[in-house]
Amino acid sequence: KLQNLLQGLSFSFRYYSKHNHLQTVGLYSKIKEKNCHTLDCSGGTCTHRTVPPGSILPWRFFSCKEGTKIPFKRKQNTSIISELLYKNLLKSEQENWNDISSRYKAMTKRIKKKLQELHSYTFNLESPRIRIGGNVYFEENGCVFLSKADDVDEGNVDIVFSTEDLGFSDAFIQRIRISPDQRYMAVSLKSENSEEATCVIMKLGHFPVVEKVIPNVFSFEWATNDVLYYTSQKNLKCQNVFMTTFTNQKHTKLVYTEPDTRFFVDIYCTKDRRFLTINSNSKTTSEVWLVDCRHPFKLPALVQARTKGVIYHIEHRNDELYILTTYGEPAEYKLMKAPVASSGMENWQLVYALEEKTKLVDLEMFSDRCIMFLKNAGHLYLNVISFVSHSVQSIKLPAWACEFGLESHPEHTTSTCYFQLTSPVHPPKRFAYSFKENNLIEQAVQEVPIITNCQTTRLLAKSKDETLVPITVFHNMNSKELHRKPLLVHVYGAYGIDLNMSFKEEKMMLIEEGWILAYCHVRGGGELGLSWHKDGCQQNKLKGLHDLKACIMLLHELGFSQPKYTALAAASAGGVLAGALCNTDPELIRAMVLQAPFVDVLNTMMKTHLPLTTEEQEEWGNPLADEKCMKYIKSYCPYQNIKTQCYPSVFITAYENDQRIPLTGVLRYVQKLRKAALDHASRTSKKGNRIPNIILHIQATGSHCDSPWEDSLNE
Repeated sequence: KLQNLLQGLSFSFRYYSKHNHLQTVGLYSKIKEKNCHTLDCSGGTCTHRTVPPGSILPWRFFSCKEGTKIPFKRKQNTSIISELLYKNLLKSEQENWNDISSRYKAMTKRIKKKLQELHSYTFNLESPRIRIGGNVYFEENGCVFLSKADDVDEGNVDIVFSTEDLGFSDAFIQRIRISPDQRYMAVSLKSENSEEATCVIMKLGHFPVVEKVIPNVFSFEWATNDVLYYTSQKNLKCQNVFMTTFTNQKHTKLVYTEPDTRFFVDIYCTKDRRFLTINSNSKTTSEVWLVDCRHPFKLPALVQARTKGVIYHIEHRNDELYILTTYGEPAEYKLMKAPVASSGMENWQLVYALEEKTKLVDLEMFSDRCIMFLKNAGHLYLNVISFVSHSVQSIKLPAWACEFGLESHPEHTTSTCYFQLTSPVHPPKRFAYSFKENNLIEQAVQEVPIITNCQTTRLLAKSKDETLVPITVFHNMNSKELHRKPLLVHVYGAYGIDLNMSFKEEKMMLIEEGWILAYCHVRGGGELGLSWHKDGCQQNKLKGLHDLKACIMLLHELGFSQPKYTALAAASAGGVLAGALCNTDPELIRAMVLQAPFVDVLNTMMKTHLPLTTEEQEEWGNPLADEKCMKYIKSYCPYQNIKTQCYPSVFITAYENDQRIPLTGVLRYVQKLRKAALDHASRTSKKGNRIPNIILHIQATGSHCDSPWEDSLNE
């Protein structure tokens, strides 16, 4: 699966997925109520996803790591703020938060009750099931169950794995891989406060037993019945691949090491189980090695040596490699193929090229065709490519849909492709595409409170350089005087990642209460393909800021709310553009909500000892080596550009154990912002200017990883 492959590529991004109750990444099936993660089941595998919906970059993505809790490295990250000051700031912020949050108890109670009611309707879905031969595996509440296919609905099931019984009661199941002969099952476990996962290998049978426990594992796949390949993870990096055997002579061997710290390594099994691919990727370049599953002890074979600026991913069919790549012009994704025996770039033949400004969300390979899941001009499409007739059929999906969710297809010979469609205000709805009937089928689903009176509008805002920037707007069509309604604007604009537009109960609630929701698909994101990202990163980062300003101004001009009723929401790297707009055009919004925000770009990118700095240079530039780059980052960095003026009110959530966004940078930002706001108020007090609320909520637990439903609800 493309999105399986891409999980490594996006893992190191500063992307926040705390509230993505529906996450779209590759072959995922149903939504899990307990942990609000999606479970990916492909070819006898099952994986909890933590990648943003619609993203074509899910490898290094936030498949956040789990296992042991990572202590906050205070001495390493507090070179500017002394240890004593740091502790005092934490205590002061906590006291401030306790005082402020107590004022909202009544509102909190009302909102919590409403969200619980919506959640009970929208996420009462059964677990995804993995069918292998005559057996069915599924996961619920920290347990993996096994049943005969004919008995699964009768309740005749056996427990083959339990997190509680094995002493992992605070962890959730992230990924499952079952060996081809079903003798072994590998399960990765992750806790809420950690980025590392622990892999537990079970020997199945009448009495399943733990065969091996491997700490700090990111990805893993079975090459054969008793040979497992896995990647180890340390400080947000994966650079080593190991092979471990479960034969009579058990041993573990290092088979691959990536020397370049900008690259991240993960493993994927092709749909037909012919090869394991060792994928080494930076944010702009990739290299793939093949492990022949028929000869798992042979050295991996190189497909194509890395070429700067060329990304490629591999699938296999009928002794040919199918290569999804950016090779050639234009530098957008193309599907190409080459013989296994001569896989070099000089032998790549074009199969299909995407249209201009089209985003490839995912690709699913079947025995004689593949399906591309696409976005174009805000609409979703399927392109069905036949390898037999060499034809391409394009199917436009319902206009309300904003995100895909793929379901599991254990057999690549299946005749039906299942997937779900969703939007911020539409719970997931199940569809199927039948290869035999050549048509799209809407599946019967449970009754959920679908909002029938929600209007979806797609707009284009003209940016400073005349570029048209898409906006998706949702509002209650019965609302009158929209210019008086509150507006919540969303932005991200980094790493080529789309804005998360999956369903969330709180969005449905806001629509019901008269709010307008707007999603600004600015440059730096990936909504219009790879060029859209390239046009908004490094020396083009300011274009994303200009796009955001143009979007908000157009919304107001068209009568969607007004500045005094407008709030801006962003998370992680989205905090760069949101924080920058706060400095340049604070009059456009009244409030800003940031979650684990990246607001101290320059200082962070100057610290090479931090785990992501080197890798992130392809997104932000290298200020240590390039003075021009340093000046450019300084021109938009939220922290660097705070000035004495009237700011909107700001609410920030941050996490002590967050390895991706150093807490010290957030603390510096809040202190400087408060001082600027107070200085402005003191100078203009006679004019009656308001003093904005600048609130910081620091959570001792939690991180960039997903939260269980209850924690997410409380936040």
